[in-house]
Amino acid sequence: MSLQDKVAIVTGSGRGLGLAYAQELARQGASVVINDVDEATAAEAVASIEALGGRAVAVVAPVGPTETAQKLVAAAVESFGRLDILVTNAGVLRDTVLWKMSDDDFDTVITVHLRGTFTCVREAATWMRENEVAGRIICIGSPTGQRGNFGQTNYAAAKAGIVGMVRTWALELKRAGITANAVIPVAATAMTATVPYFAAAVEADAAGEPMPAFFRHDLGFGTSDDVAGLIAYLASDAAAGITGQAIGIGGDRLQLWSHPEAVFTTYREGGWSSEALDEEAAEIFDGRQQSVGEKFPPLPAELERPKA
Repeated sequence: MSLQDKVAIVTGSGRGLGLAYAQELARQGASVVINDVDEATAAEAVASIEALGGRAVAVVAPVGPTETAQKLVAAAVESFGRLDILVTNAGVLRDTVLWKMSDDDFDTVITVHLRGTFTCVREAATWMRENEVAGRIICIGSPTGQRGNFGQTNYAAAKAGIVGMVRTWALELKRAGITANAVIPVAATAMTATVPYFAAAVEADAAGEPMPAFFRHDLGFGTSDDVAGLIAYLASDAAAGITGQAIGIGGDRLQLWSHPEAVFTTYREGGWSSEALDEEAAEIFDGRQQSVGEKFPPLPAELERPKA
């Protein structure tokens, strides 16, 4: 599996997961377009790749506007002559409960995650189709988009929407040989560092120590590097037959997420009036309602942190 002579764009790649993706793509031979909103951060990311013998350039701009997507594709083509891989990773958080969430809280997250994914994929896929490149589209989702999470209306909507778009793009781009997949990472990042449940794992990672097996195995929670290998694999020619999938990865665990399917079907001649539903509701809904949110097992006693 080699990405030699391939060219990749990774949005939101100045630090964290995005930087790990960019560095792994470069390690496998790809030239990389780095993207961040901070010039110094982007420059450091480029330097880290060049220090390992890779090639990289930076585009400093917020993801969301079409103009940024155009700049990213132009940078890839002008700097390296082509575009083969797009990883849409850029994101922000504005967490708060529904009744306190402002229009700006909602719009900011939707613009960066959902609109930013759409505009970048549209621009990249258009170039790939016009130039007959069997490219790779890899969009970053989240367990929140799959299951929901308290206080994350905006983020859940954006991440669920991304997976919905990926399924559609897999259909639309198949004839051009372009694959589209979603990756659902679970890793120690700035976003998870503030969650007390993950404290022992985050502290171990920050200290350069192995994470406890409970996190890596039982929870599928690991480092950014644990996710990067899947990104590089999906970007390769070896993954040409994989498209339209939502793939979870973290620590020692890899998961294939199911597509939504009906879990129960019943029929009533003449249709379902409110009276008919009232009459049969217990038989339909009892024991069949689907769970929401993620359920974490209790931490082992030795991994618990004292409460402040």
